[in-house]
Amino acid sequence: MTIISALGALTAGERDRAREFAARVGSPLGTALAEYLGSDADGTVYDRPAAFQAFIDGGGNVGLYEAVSGALTALYDRVRPGALLDVGCGDGRALVPALAGHRPRVTVVEPSTALLRTAVERLPDGLVVDARNTGVEEFVTGPGRHDVAQSTFALHALPHDVRDAVLAALAPHVGTLAVVEFDVPDLSPQRRLEFLAETYERGLAKYDDDRDLVAQGFLMPVLTGQLLPGAVRSTWEQPAAAWVAQVTRAGFADVEITPLFDYWSSPAFLLTATGSA
Repeated sequence: MTIISALGALTAGERDRAREFAARVGSPLGTALAEYLGSDADGTVYDRPAAFQAFIDGGGNVGLYEAVSGALTALYDRVRPGALLDVGCGDGRALVPALAGHRPRVTVVEPSTALLRTAVERLPDGLVVDARNTGVEEFVTGPGRHDVAQSTFALHALPHDVRDAVLAALAPHVGTLAVVEFDVPDLSPQRRLEFLAETYERGLAKYDDDRDLVAQGFLMPVLTGQLLPGAVRSTWEQPAAAWVAQVTRAGFADVEITPLFDYWSSPAFLLTATGSA
């Protein structure tokens, strides 16, 4: 029995069978998946800040966020933004270090109350901050002008059609767009199961004391949401080329991709583009 059998059963909507298969595997992923499928978890993720915090505090995320913040600082050095928008800022992990030496007016948009509170607390004293505890879909109904609008590992949480609408609404109000995401390959259904098994096994192995918290509160709901029919889905990732096509379709120009970090799931990249503000 392999974890692929469990993921295949999950895709077919056979939750109990998937749990049975996963329990026989005996790997970190098999153990975590069997436990999750036997629980009453509802599939939501970002409303459990402790699990998300443990996830981003380890497992390769330290190096990842250092690379992201460094790339954003270089962008600010070049653009010198007076007004900065961060969509899905989380706890400010990418934004706050990148602001060293810069004092823009900052708008942060984050649906998680706990994460937004932490982000605002971490921002340097004296900044003019507009904190919006909402989803970006509601925010973009009336945005102002932003010299830089950025999103780090957040836009993939929007379904493709919703993301199209959000990007199109932002384009007339943005000078420079900066999106940090993962270059997730476009694979056949079978190869996709193999890819998910390989990457999630690798990701879980990077955690020790916090592995169960990270698995049950974040990684397993993210994984099952992509496969189990009717489950709460929290990610709609895609290849870098698809991101380029999407922001171009939304009205942005001069789109460029810069590789950032070889993460355990997929390589991270920075996409920059020019809006029409």
